[in-house]
Amino acid sequence: MNGQPQPKILIIGGGIGGLAAALAAAREGAEVLVLEQAQQIGEIGAGIQLGANAFAALDALGVGEAARARSVFTDTLRLMDGTTAEPVLEIDVGQAYRERFGNPYAVIHRADIHLSILEAVQQHPSIRFQTATEIVAVEQDAHSATAIDSHGRRYTADALIGCDGVKSAVRRHLIGDEAKVTGHVVYRAVVDKENMPEALQQNAPVVWAGPKCHLVHYPLRGGQQYNLVVTFHSREQEEWGVTDGSKEEVLSYFQGVHPLPHQMLDRPTSWKRWATADRDPVERWSFGRITLLGDAAHPMTQYLAQGACQALEDAVALGMALRRYRFDYEAAFAHYDRVRIPRTARVLYAAREMGRVYHAAGVERLVRNSLWKGRTQAQMYDSLAWLHGWKAETCLDED
Repeated sequence: MNGQPQPKILIIGGGIGGLAAALAAAREGAEVLVLEQAQQIGEIGAGIQLGANAFAALDALGVGEAARARSVFTDTLRLMDGTTAEPVLEIDVGQAYRERFGNPYAVIHRADIHLSILEAVQQHPSIRFQTATEIVAVEQDAHSATAIDSHGRRYTADALIGCDGVKSAVRRHLIGDEAKVTGHVVYRAVVDKENMPEALQQNAPVVWAGPKCHLVHYPLRGGQQYNLVVTFHSREQEEWGVTDGSKEEVLSYFQGVHPLPHQMLDRPTSWKRWATADRDPVERWSFGRITLLGDAAHPMTQYLAQGACQALEDAVALGMALRRYRFDYEAAFAHYDRVRIPRTARVLYAAREMGRVYHAAGVERLVRNSLWKGRTQAQMYDSLAWLHGWKAETCLDED
């Protein structure tokens, strides 16, 4: 760094966003320490979807090929009426999509995308890990930022990035806002191919939209497994969190769903249950030498399948801002805020609206089913361009 000491950055959280941020900062010359609460670095969950924007970010981080090798490239995106089993919308995400956006659409196991980034992180000489470290507080002065763990140990660096997820301790310190519990519960499971109904073994993310509920399935790991996700509006007062689920609860919410998708509900041997929440966007998430990234910055519902994709974009933009401002953290973080807050807020609001579209009932359902009639694939791509057309080289551009 031209005779200057090597910049030192603390990353709180070792999930997809935290690892991507660590890699982005280290590739710009920083020495990075990742502090992770869990006993070992890893990911829970099942499958996630990766739009062209995610691959653009992964390529910018140098891990695009590793992620592609573990992905299943899908042919279409399908939206079906879950009560009648009639098609509502189909988007070609094959060659025409690649030509338009410069990258594929794919699905991948969450652990596999995490591993694809982790491998690069482990090989980088300027990144260190510390697991079993729960950060409970942060502080800063004019020259440094400090994280304090549950045992009172202190970790100090030049700057700190909170990548500690939806219940972020760093965000609590910086902003202190409350989460908005949606009342929507998400169940996730993975089933082996031989246990998946043959009619549903499709090379596509398929959404079966029902009244106040929906089901999703798509292939993972070369088609040897299938990701199942079901979402419903809970009858209970929910609190944000993850627990084990029960088949009985799932079945109780999907009485009116067509028999074709309904047969999926018997297949998983175990479910994980997420009570979901998001947060209203804020006008600022960087303060001095501390900023936020991923779910800590903009937790969003899953209806656009963009949570991980946006965290990857964040990491690339943050790394490029650190480069542009030569590790002047306040200037870099302020620019990061200016470009990332409006974009992620738009995604968050769009995800909320898509949840309403998926769960439409009565006349709203009829309107939903007519929304895309007569629309060409080119028009579909035009409507996706703001989201899937993101490019690393222009990610710091301000409109």
